[in-house]
Amino acid sequence: MPIEFTSFDAILDHGFDTLIDVRSPAEFAEDHVPGAINLPALSNAQRHEVGTIYKQISAFDGRKIGAGMVVRNVADHIDGPLMEKDGAWRPLVYCWRGGQRSGVFSTLLSEIGWRADTIKGGYTAFRRLVKFSLYDDPLMHRLILLDGYTGTAKTEILPRLAARGVQVIDLEGLAAHRGSLLGEMPGGQPSQKAFETAFACALRPLDPDRPVVVEAESSKIGQIAMPSSVWAAMLAAPRITIQAPQGARAAYLAKAYREVIEDPQVVAEKLEPLRRLRGHATVDRWISLSQNGALVDLSLALMVDHYDPSYAKSRRIDERDVLAEVTVETLDDAGQERAADGIAAAVNAF
Repeated sequence: MPIEFTSFDAILDHGFDTLIDVRSPAEFAEDHVPGAINLPALSNAQRHEVGTIYKQISAFDGRKIGAGMVVRNVADHIDGPLMEKDGAWRPLVYCWRGGQRSGVFSTLLSEIGWRADTIKGGYTAFRRLVKFSLYDDPLMHRLILLDGYTGTAKTEILPRLAARGVQVIDLEGLAAHRGSLLGEMPGGQPSQKAFETAFACALRPLDPDRPVVVEAESSKIGQIAMPSSVWAAMLAAPRITIQAPQGARAAYLAKAYREVIEDPQVVAEKLEPLRRLRGHATVDRWISLSQNGALVDLSLALMVDHYDPSYAKSRRIDERDVLAEVTVETLDDAGQERAADGIAAAVNAF
């Protein structure tokens, strides 16, 4: 009998020894229940083939051919990664909708003697629980925005706050993007669904009676959109701002973004869209600084000509309560520690 989970916490606390996602590797890569392993009942190519047969020939032929593929693939998993499991092992299996793939897989495991069960509704049921927690109801947690001009080390200060007992969520870390023009990270961004799953997991251990610090962001980080309940909470949240001299910010930015801005070709490609906004002469000057390896000067020029004016404009439009302004003269380790002390004190007083 498939097991029905009615909350996000319940499905993560499933109590089984192993959670098995039998969807194709592509489906698994897009998003999956945290903690699941992928033992595909159908490969990417097989899933495409079966789907084509199902639609273009007949549903019966699609199910028949697909079942044969699933049985052979399950046999390979049993001969491979599952061979070491003893008779007491309890697996929980799911596919897209809790249908044929997970049903065949769990039945074969049960015939061996393992106490296998499936998730009612499969991944789609899990996805509904994630959406419910991030879209349907207001966010239970009170947010405080950590704000400041570009280059004030906000992201690096978050773990320092966590070390001081402050509740934090690193939105840029979850989105795998620094949230700026040059903000791409190696490996690219997760899918929207995977980001939302990660965000729901990040919220799970946090106390809703205590504030949570997140970095001030726009409604999108790269290609990732903020879930509606999160964005509503951010719009209503007060902020703590970090102030630091431009020279300190430029030095920090050059170090933090080095792997991006040290490649003149990458810089030129990223800055090209700004020609209409900032003018050809300004963008040409930025590219020239990049080509000459003047990374600190490039960082300073980007702040003066682009980032700081954009930030100032957005803050004139978006006026919210400021709980505290924390000023530091440097953004090295010592400066970040001093900033974290001041921010933690303001959060604790909130």
